[in-house]
Amino acid sequence: MQLRKVLIITIVLVTIIQMPGYTMETENIKSIYVATNGNDTWSGLYPEPLSDRSDGPLATIEAAKDKIRKLKITGQFSHPITVWIRGGRYHISQPMIFSHQDSGPVIYRNFPGETVVLDCGVKISGWKKTQVNGVDAWVTEIQQVKEGKWYFRQLFVNGKRKQRTRLPETGFFRMKDFPDSDKKTTLFDGSDCFYCHPGNIRHWKNFTDVEIVVFHWWIEERMPLEWFDENTGLVKSSRKTRMVLRDDKDKKLARYWVENVFEQLKKPSQWYLDRQQGLLYYIPEKNEEMETSEVYAPLITQAIRIEGNSENNQYVEYLTFKGLTIEHAEWQFPDDVYASSNQAASNTPAVIHMKGARFCAIEDCEIKHCGLYGIEIGKGCSGIKIHNNHLEDLGAGGIKINGGDANQPDFTRTKNITITGNHIHNCGNIFYSAAGILSMHASDNIISNNHIHDLYYSGISCGWVWGYGENVSKNNIIENNIIHDIGKGLLSDMGGIYTLGVQPGTVIRGNIIYRVEKYSYGGWCIYLDEGSSHIIVENNLCAFTNSHIFHVHYGRENFIRNNIFAFGKEGIVAFSRKENHRSFTIERNIFISKEKPFFFGGYANEKLDGFLSDLNILYDVSGKEICWGTAAGRNISLQQAQNLGHDVHSIVADPGFVNPQQFDFTLKSDDVIKAIGFRPFFTKKQGDTQ
Repeated sequence: MQLRKVLIITIVLVTIIQMPGYTMETENIKSIYVATNGNDTWSGLYPEPLSDRSDGPLATIEAAKDKIRKLKITGQFSHPITVWIRGGRYHISQPMIFSHQDSGPVIYRNFPGETVVLDCGVKISGWKKTQVNGVDAWVTEIQQVKEGKWYFRQLFVNGKRKQRTRLPETGFFRMKDFPDSDKKTTLFDGSDCFYCHPGNIRHWKNFTDVEIVVFHWWIEERMPLEWFDENTGLVKSSRKTRMVLRDDKDKKLARYWVENVFEQLKKPSQWYLDRQQGLLYYIPEKNEEMETSEVYAPLITQAIRIEGNSENNQYVEYLTFKGLTIEHAEWQFPDDVYASSNQAASNTPAVIHMKGARFCAIEDCEIKHCGLYGIEIGKGCSGIKIHNNHLEDLGAGGIKINGGDANQPDFTRTKNITITGNHIHNCGNIFYSAAGILSMHASDNIISNNHIHDLYYSGISCGWVWGYGENVSKNNIIENNIIHDIGKGLLSDMGGIYTLGVQPGTVIRGNIIYRVEKYSYGGWCIYLDEGSSHIIVENNLCAFTNSHIFHVHYGRENFIRNNIFAFGKEGIVAFSRKENHRSFTIERNIFISKEKPFFFGGYANEKLDGFLSDLNILYDVSGKEICWGTAAGRNISLQQAQNLGHDVHSIVADPGFVNPQQFDFTLKSDDVIKAIGFRPFFTKKQGDTQ
């Protein structure tokens, strides 16, 4: 009898075990699988479909998320789960949203050795050959566009961003005037209209789809056309600029180009979407074949939203996304009346957004061919890790951090964010003023060992308070980053590393910054702007700008020590506004120039004082007598500076580098640097080898 009972129990157990979705490990599930050939009705406990297709992986990440929720509800979530996503392209038509109910420990990651693409776009097909504006082109009809259900502003062909048409083809138009220009003089006195020069603007096809892209000061503005008076040259936009329509501090009228003109569609790699007729035109490059080319247009702006509620202590915790690629996300205009997204494109969202999140991570992911920032850590986040990601070809910048400011409740504060080892490049393709990494109201962060290059504004921006007001941004470490080839002569007033406000505990050290190019004014390697205070700048190698190397606008009690500042086209150190306190101490540095002054006094510093400089090495590679500084149009010699108490112990000498003009700062000997107590912080040639 006892044996019979055992046999019956065994048969029942075997029957249950063979049921789809059941395993002896149901209460201890460690892995869930997702695959393009999966099915959301299956268990997700197998990496590939069973031979009889009775069970296998899930088809979507959403289904995996829902399965984990059910495990929690039934009390079967007892330890970490990995959602293994098999290789392939997963098309998503709306952002995947994770709430506090989806907290982990859970890792969503690629299956080993396989590439997972989360595609926010749609593949375009149905191409036919045609002619447009007298040249050979491709065309396809898109019914959703024709019905007014879809409109996109980006196109990607064979993994490359393609450009809408622009006028002029190179360079810029310049505005002729704008209404009441004599009355509009303050910096933020924007306008929604201007007068153009004859022929610059015309009544083109689909006129309201044309955009004016304005470049002035440190931002771009996108002004969609509304109407145009050909008789007067008055151009009216549906959006108002944030800043006065002048180019820069010299009060010239703003530069602009015109984008998305159908009549200008004439050159290879250009495209145009006629939304009235639902027709997409593309002029292919020589090596592109219609039958084999892969063309994608974006459908949605964001892929992943991690949305906790810090006010109610409902945080999203212990989620990790690893080894995923995200492509083809759209951009959007700011959610207000303005043509600009503000400084550093700070109002621009990101493809991955999180708020109210703790102890989450994004690692080894790739975000490319998208229109916004790559990753945003928003209000109420802490303990977030962003590591070893590749962010390229983005409409805005790479990574953005922001929390509540000093006037907002503690539950909105963002802190303890780690941004390490990321490669961020080819950014600002829509929002040109975006930063590689933007940290606004956030504290106690580490931004280190990132490689940032090829964008049009600042590499790293830290702090978001102008002046000496209370500032959340403090205790931030910015170290060992490589930043180069930024600015590209398009905008003004930027830095390889840029800071704002009072920031006790913030340290900028060990960074390599080179090739910063401004348009009109202000392209510095390190820029302490608007009240930057209590910041330590040390052990940085900064070189080759078309402005100065280092700049303090105004601030107090900053310490600048043991840096190498070399080859600014306008000088080495700039200090714009003196106040009734010591703004910075700069000592034990090496300054290398070529017939340029080492110090420059700006608009409110006629005597070039208000700071302490001493124990520096001053070296002019030309061999000519050095110019210690320039202020109010007059040169100051080293002897005059020393008589005023500046640089009493500084020396004029060759520091002994192998070839600094070729970016080789290897020391031949340390005999000279010992004289000022300089501590070497490099051991090999840096720069283009990185």
